[in-house]
Amino acid sequence: MSFSTWLGLLAICCLGAMSPGPSLAMVVRHTLGGGRAKGIVCAWAHSLGIGFYALLTLLGLAAILKHSPLIFNGIAIFGAMYLAWIGVQALRSKGGMSDKLAAGESTSYLKAAQDGIAISIFNPKIILFFLALFSQFVKVADDMWGNTLVVMTPLVIDGLWYTIIALILSHKAVLPKLREKASLIDKLSGLVLIGLASRVIFTL
Repeated sequence: MSFSTWLGLLAICCLGAMSPGPSLAMVVRHTLGGGRAKGIVCAWAHSLGIGFYALLTLLGLAAILKHSPLIFNGIAIFGAMYLAWIGVQALRSKGGMSDKLAAGESTSYLKAAQDGIAISIFNPKIILFFLALFSQFVKVADDMWGNTLVVMTPLVIDGLWYTIIALILSHKAVLPKLREKASLIDKLSGLVLIGLASRVIFTL
């Protein structure tokens, strides 16, 4: 893979990571509820899911899944149900970040990691993203170094971007203000997650 080709891959990965959506909402929630460290754990768990799909695309399994409606739809439905469940809990603020803050509790590292990876693994739109944009890079990744770049570039860029988000949001001048809006953030993130789940179901 040439340097110019890798720069194209890097640009696509940056644009994909920076687009707002449910992943951002999840990192915000865990930074809010657990501080900087929990937000960073959520960020890198999310990036593992991105790396997983990059690897699937490289191996050709993503294309197989896309052309196997029963398997693909099964994953999509299960993922949509999971995202909707998280969204409903956030929307009701039952066990949400606002409740935890009011009770003086903190989100756990395990929960941050679980939600981070779930939001990427159970989002079938990510499969389509990789199929649509990564085929050109997979074709030119004809050695071990190229294959490594195809998998690690989206993983690292995604993790770094959401780490930056967690660092900014956990700043002492920002975090207290966010925590004042914890209930609103819970509800907004809930709407985003339910919206994603509904979109997945209705586009199957």
